[in-house]
Amino acid sequence: MADEHAGERPVAVSVAGPGQHDALGQPGGSWYGWWRGDPLPALPPLDGLAVERMDDARVIAAIAGLSEDEAHRRLTTGNRAYVARIHGAAVAHGWSATHTVEIGEISLTFTLPPGDHYLWAFATAPDWRGRGIYPRLLHAILRAEMDEAARFWIGHEPGNTASARGILKAGFTHAGDLLLLPGGRLALVPAGPLERARAGADVLGAALHV
Repeated sequence: MADEHAGERPVAVSVAGPGQHDALGQPGGSWYGWWRGDPLPALPPLDGLAVERMDDARVIAAIAGLSEDEAHRRLTTGNRAYVARIHGAAVAHGWSATHTVEIGEISLTFTLPPGDHYLWAFATAPDWRGRGIYPRLLHAILRAEMDEAARFWIGHEPGNTASARGILKAGFTHAGDLLLLPGGRLALVPAGPLERARAGADVLGAALHV
């Protein structure tokens, strides 16, 4: 899921936290979608910001704090790495999955439908948080891939309001909140348009709790 912890300017956020759905199951985070044709909110330019797709396992490993083997594994299994730089210095990074998704936080692995991408493992360097880099990085990825993908999905862990603010600021719709049910099952409680929640649940292989 998204790992962004940067503070952003206030945006209305509804994020499931511990205890909110205890009667049904344990909170598993929140799920968002951006579909081709959705608006991309205008974000003022950020001086010196440039985003590039990175195919060099050695370089992305150093930036993302991964082993070179892990970076190579990701790059060769349908994942694309993106790096945000300000005046040449790497300040943030994230990944776009085009085939198989592994969400370790909830022990979930699934295959994306054709035309769907999943954005994950985002992080901003501590000294650069709170400057709006995260939503601009998301915008750069959407623009780079929207011609081949019709739907993009992203999530975050329970209670991560900083991630939620950045995701919403980028124009994603809150599809719903995830619940970990007994027996390892997964459910999605809709938080927005039912169509968006139903599609999000189908991608995850989750039951829809309405």
